[in-house]
This record gives sequence, structure tokens and C-alpha cells, in this order.
Amino acid sequence: MSPTDVESRPMGRNRVGTNGQQQRFRFNEDPVEDHSNPIHAADDQELLTRLKVDPEHGLTEQDVTERRQQHGENRLHEARRQPAWRILLNQFKSVVIWVLSVAAVLAFATARWPEGFALVAVTAINTLIGFSSEWKAVRSMEALRALGQHRTRVRRDGQESEIDAEMLVPGDLILIREEQLVPADARLVSAQQLRVNEAALTGESVPVIKRPEPADRKASLAERPCMLYKGTSVVEGTGEAVVVATGMQTELGKIAEMAEQAEGQATPLQHRLDELGRRLAWVTLGIAAVVAIAGVLAGRDTVRMIETSLALGVAAIPEGLPIVATIALARGMWMMARQNALVNRLTAVETLGATRVIFTDKTGTLTENRMDLRKVVTPVATHSVHGQEDPSEIQDPLFHRIIEIGVLCNNASLRDSTNDASRGDPTEVALLDAGRRLNIDRDRILETMPEQHEVSFDPDTMMMATFHRDDDGNFAAVKGSPEAVLAASTRIASGTDSDELGDSERQQWRQQAEELAREGLRLLAMADRRVERVDENPYENLRFLGLVGLLDPPRDDVREAIEECQHAGVRVVMLTGDRADTGQAIGEQLGLATGGGAVLGNELESESGSQDDSSTISNERLLQAGIFARVTPQQKLNLIKAFQDRGETVAMTGDGVNDAPALKQADIGIAMGKRGTDAARQMADMVLRDDRFSTIVHAVRHGRIIFANIRKSVVFMLCTNLAEIIAVTLASVAQAPIPLLPLQILFLNVVTDVFPALALGVGPGGKDVMKLPPRDPKERLLTRHHWLAIGGWSVVVSSCVLIALAVAMTGLGMDESRAVTISFLTLGCAKMGFVLNLRDPGSSIWNNDVVRNGWVWVALAACAALLLLAVYWSPLANLLDTVDPGPQGWALVVGMSLIPAVLGLFVPGIRFYTVKTTER
Repeated sequence: MSPTDVESRPMGRNRVGTNGQQQRFRFNEDPVEDHSNPIHAADDQELLTRLKVDPEHGLTEQDVTERRQQHGENRLHEARRQPAWRILLNQFKSVVIWVLSVAAVLAFATARWPEGFALVAVTAINTLIGFSSEWKAVRSMEALRALGQHRTRVRRDGQESEIDAEMLVPGDLILIREEQLVPADARLVSAQQLRVNEAALTGESVPVIKRPEPADRKASLAERPCMLYKGTSVVEGTGEAVVVATGMQTELGKIAEMAEQAEGQATPLQHRLDELGRRLAWVTLGIAAVVAIAGVLAGRDTVRMIETSLALGVAAIPEGLPIVATIALARGMWMMARQNALVNRLTAVETLGATRVIFTDKTGTLTENRMDLRKVVTPVATHSVHGQEDPSEIQDPLFHRIIEIGVLCNNASLRDSTNDASRGDPTEVALLDAGRRLNIDRDRILETMPEQHEVSFDPDTMMMATFHRDDDGNFAAVKGSPEAVLAASTRIASGTDSDELGDSERQQWRQQAEELAREGLRLLAMADRRVERVDENPYENLRFLGLVGLLDPPRDDVREAIEECQHAGVRVVMLTGDRADTGQAIGEQLGLATGGGAVLGNELESESGSQDDSSTISNERLLQAGIFARVTPQQKLNLIKAFQDRGETVAMTGDGVNDAPALKQADIGIAMGKRGTDAARQMADMVLRDDRFSTIVHAVRHGRIIFANIRKSVVFMLCTNLAEIIAVTLASVAQAPIPLLPLQILFLNVVTDVFPALALGVGPGGKDVMKLPPRDPKERLLTRHHWLAIGGWSVVVSSCVLIALAVAMTGLGMDESRAVTISFLTLGCAKMGFVLNLRDPGSSIWNNDVVRNGWVWVALAACAALLLLAVYWSPLANLLDTVDPGPQGWALVVGMSLIPAVLGLFVPGIRFYTVKTTER
């Protein structure tokens, strides 16, 4: 067993405190919370007295009944699901849906049945799109509850029995066994070589040694070896513990409650699209009301003015925008899935593009989630050992002896043809792997040095030993913490011999161990000794061989990915449950900002003055730190809130139950697919199938491209829609024929507009998008620059439409029906030419992102075919009231619709990805 940096002294069950008599206890007050001394800091006598429990007999059935009435069952609350009907009803809160609905009512009221049914269809499509995008079951709480659904052994009325974990109550005495889930929060009363995996709760990357002794009052969650927590798993060993909290009172329950209460942030794109829709709707209603009232006061026909208002209402709303936005996001979602990023929410694709801060855990995301032998220090030399090097080339015989001892004094097993995965402590697996590369295979070496006896790792001694026989007799192989092994050693290896180990040399080795620890290495010391019998004390008169340093190595692609983030103005912050020096060392290797050193989680509490308060975390050193170590779930939540309060868009990665509240609070939560818990994956907006940080960087790039593409589509649709409004309004004021009928506008907005907008929405994006800083998080979907472009081009397009209408009626003497057909076709063709003007600024007219987008040309061909069908396919022509314009009419249509495209050759492109704007 591999030692860690803690000490333990086993505690037996010889403290009853009840004079051997079973005492019944009715909970009139909480024995855990109503004492000034925390339960993890209380000694064993105080613990048993406060809980009124006899460890020899446990609780009586009456005790259990009374305590269950007080505390309830040991289960987590179920998640509150939002019913489908409520999600559907929420869609009708949209102002855009209301405008379309009012327009449909007006159409039916004036007996314009085709327009009415068309508007109903468009309203239904938009409603269903909104419903489908929000239809997502919240299953995170169910995953948290699943962690507690198992059985456990308990002592009650002096008898041991197995019960459902949900039946536990505070004061129950539970029996801990290897490979079981801890059923409730409990305080140890005895432990035998007990190690627990708390990664899902604390983020600690290796199993933790547990011991019954009290911890410091101010110890963080990860620094309480006497405590067991619900949902963690026992790696090995046995023990007995008293339940101190059940259900929602457990640490897991508190996390579940935080996850339930954490605010699910609406994405920036949701905010901006909703804001845009509301603005358009109210402006449209205002214009329509003014035009209608002015027309009626001027003596124009009331039905005619209602028809005009109807046309204006339909013209202002970009009905195809929800479809375009959804499909553009869905394609981004598909592209990201190809790069191992599964997105649970469409709008999360765009949110990554606005991200300014990424909080990431260390183990498995920035690192390989495995231990690797990095350094071996012998009395002769220091050897750097990397995973790709061949250690057999090292000539130092003591180096080989140290590896041999590490292989012999070992309980792990490597993956082979019969095992799918290596098993055992990660440090021991690393030693076996190093031995294999030195041709020191454990099974083979045991044939020549058979194991006679094992002294298991003891938290008291912080060492482990195995006895072996070789040609020269018996010897003990020992490994353990450097401090413990040095204290037990009287000699130090010198080649094949040994010298006396003095106090000054011990101190030098201790200093060297401290230096290696500051590099983030997990240290073990190796020693051996010759023995006469295998029952001797192995920890006396040892020969000290040296130190080994192991490290969970950074992933190969992480440093490059972090540098790309930094060039793109995205800050990366590491949150780890590991020690500060380990996090600091990894952060320096990866290029994270570590100038001020790693910040411990309890520093956040001392800064804010409260564990659950983020409002006063304002210390600039804390907020500028690149690494936070030993952070609790509440501290993660507070950090995210603090950065969000500063206006930052925050992404958070996580894999454990402890990350669930932070994943929900973040603007975008990112869970690990390989090693993440169900609770984390179901709470997250995105899941990484490969657990790689570089996948997040790819997603950020896609998010930026998607936002720019959607903005491009919005500009296209609004520009042409505003041209419709201007044309209809000016014609109405001039008492001229309305150039576009309501159903013709719907045809252009829903049918012909969608294809170019979709093509723009799935464009490949610019190559330099990750060389620019993030957008201003307060930036609107459309800035002043975009509104000016929309206004200018809409005036140009509407002028072409009105001039075509006037020329057709006055110059060519056409009737109103044919003239309106020409204005309808002019607008449709002008839209097609205008698409080519939506290139990035500074790009070539003939070689830019729009021209290179093959989907644009497919869309333009589809639009041309649809316009021809609108004129020459009788059923559609009758519905739209269009007629054949004739050769002269087509010449007029082509001539007027080319004007915007020709002007675009001399006008700079539009900026669709802006870095900073003064528009708020």
C-alpha cells in the first residue's frame, strides 16, 4: 500500500460512555449542529456522548423510529420537473408570437383566408421550434439520488444486519467494508488500513487514508481523515463509523440542494434574440398603428388600411430567424460532436464563443489521470525518468535496486492479456510500469525472490514491507513516506555496501524531499535490510536507498491549447482538490498564471467572511490567481458568481458530484464523458467524450464562428425585412398601390429568405477568429455598426423596389397586378444579390468567405427556382396573386435588382465578429 502525507492512530471500540447500559435518545435538538465544536473535531468520548449511542449495541428500534421521524429517510430530494404543457405555454410569452397571432386574427377578420392560414402555420412552426429547444428533462437530482440506492450493514440492538441505506438514521453504527459506497456522512470510531476514494466529492485524485482521530476545527472537507461522506467509495480496508448526517443534511445533500438552487443562466444568444424580437415587435406595432390611423383620417378605405397594417406586421418579423438560428447551432453541434464534444443545449454552442474565463479541474482534464515515475534520487545521483525514455540505459545500480524494491513491495497489477485495466494504487501501478521497462517483471522476479510475508501499509508507521528469500537468505523490502523511512534507517546505501546515516545527512534528505514536493511530485522512500526471520520488525536498522518522485503528467496537447486560449483573450483557471504545491507545479508546466502562487479555498472564505457569500470576494490577488487548491463545492460556486458579477462569461469543467452546482451556475457547464459522474454529465451543457481540454478550445472556436454566422444571417434577414417596411410605408403614405401583398411577404420571408440565411449560418468562418479577444459580454446581437449597415442597404433595396413599381405602372403602363408582381420579383432578386455583400471587411471581392461558401450558391439557385415557381406554377401563382411580367418586366426586374450587388463592389464589408464596442 502506498503511503500519503497523513498520520493515523487506530482507535478501538472501548469507549462507551454509557456504563454499559443502552441509552435511548429522543432528538429534541440536533446533536451534531448544536455544539460549538464541529463533529470532525470532537474526540471519541464527546462524539458518542453527543449522539447517545453505545458502539457495542447500536441503537434500539425505538431510537431508530424516533430519529427517522425527526430526520426523515436517508435520501435526496427528487428534482422538480417542468411539465411539457408549461414549456409549451411559455412559448406564447414571446412578443414575436403575439404579433404573428394578431396578424393572423386580422387576416381572418377581413376574410383573407390564405394569409390567415399561412400566418397560423408560421406561428405554429416558431412555437414548435421554441418548444423543442427547451424540452430537456432535468435529471441531475435523480443521478445524485442514485448514489445512495444500496444496502449497508448496521449494528442495532447488539445484532448486525443488512438494511437499505435509506433506512439509516443519525446515531446508527455502520460497518464499513472494501468496495462499498459510503451510505451516509459518518464519523469513524475504528479503522483498519482504510482508504476511501473521495474524488467525486472533493476532487482529490488519489484514495485518502482514513483514521479515527479528530481533525482540526478549521480543516477543510478534504482534510478530515476521520470523516466518511455519503456517495464516496471504499477502496480497501475496514472500519466502523457512527452516522452523523443523513439525506439532505449530508455533504452530498448540500451539494444537491446547491445544484437545485443554482441559477441556470440564460445564454447570451437567448438574451439577444429575445431582446431583438421585442424591439422589432414594438416598433412594428407602432409603425402599423400610425400608418393605419393616418390613412383612415385621410379618408382611405378602412379594409385597405387593415391590409396595409397586416403587411407591415408580417414584413417586420423575420419569421425564418428561429429556423436559421436553430439549424446553424445544430450544425455547430454536429461539428463539435465530430471533435468529441457532445452538446446538450443548442445555444451552448454560441455561449462558448463569448467565454472569457474557463474554470477547469486538473486531474484527467489537464493531466493524464495516471501516475508516472519522473525522478529517482539515489545517494549517487538524481535520475530524471520520463514515460517515453528507456530507464534500462541508466547505469546506477542503486537506481535498479530502488525500482526492484518498488516492484516487490507492491500490491498492484498491470494490464495484460487477461486484465482490461491496471488495478491498484496509482503510485504502485507506476512502479510496476517502470519495472516492466527495466525488465523487472513482478511475477518473474518473485520466482527468484519469493515473497515470505507481508506487513501491510499502516497509517501509524506510514510504511509497508514485504519479506523475500534470495540466494543470500532473507531480506525485507520497505517503502513509505520519506520522513518515516529516514527515521527508521540507520545506514545509507553506497554502491553494493552501506555507510552510517547521520542526523545531518537525514536533514539533507528531508530538504531534498521538500524541494521535490514543491515540484508537485508525490514522494516515496525505498529501503531494505537483511533479516534472520520473516517475523522480525521490518522497520528497524534499515538501509536507506533513496527517493522516487511520481507525477500525474500533463496532457501533451494542453499547453498548446492554453496558449491558444491566452492568445484569444480567454483566461484559464485551475480548480483542484489536490495540494497547493501539486497544483502550482502543474500550473507552471502548463503556462498558467501562477505568479502569486496557488490560492487555498479557505482563503476565499476568510476574504468573503462567509462560506456561502461571493459578494465580497474582491481581493484582486484572489481574482487574478491562476490556481485554486483544496476548494469546496460552495467555494467553486462563489468563485463563479464573483466572476459573473464582474460581467464575465464563465465556462466550468467538472466530473464529480461536487461539481454539479458549479456546472449549473456557470454560463456553460462542461462535464467529462469518460470519468464524469451521471450527476455532472446531466447537469452540464456539454460533455467531452475524450476528457481533453483541447476539445474545449475547438468548441470555443466553433462558438465564435457560429455567433458571427448567426449575426450575418440576422443582418441579411433584417435588411431585407426593413426594405419591405420602408417600401410598404412609403407607398401607403403616397397613396400608391402596396408594392408587396401580405402573402407575398410571407413567401419571401419564410421560403426564399431561409435558404440564403441558412447558407450564411453554416459558413466555415474566418481563419483568424482565435487571434481576437472575446466579444464584450454586454455587446448586443446587433451593434450600431450593424444597424447603420442594415439601414443603408434597406434604403437601397426598398428604393429599387419602389422605382420598379413606379416604372412598371407609369413608364410601361402595366396594371396594378403585373406591377406588384414586378416589385415582388425585384425584392426577391435584390435579396439574392445582397447576399454577396455580406463579406468580411478587407476581404477580396472575388475571394471571400461568402464566395467560397458553396452552400451560398446552392441557396441562390434554390431561390431563383422558387421565384420562377411563384410566377409560372399556377397553384402558387394564384395563391400569391402573381402574373407573368413579360420580357419588359423581367428586364426591369433584373436591372433594378442588380443595383445593390453592383454597389456592394465599392462598399467595404461588414464586421460580424467585433472585439469591442461602445454600444450597450
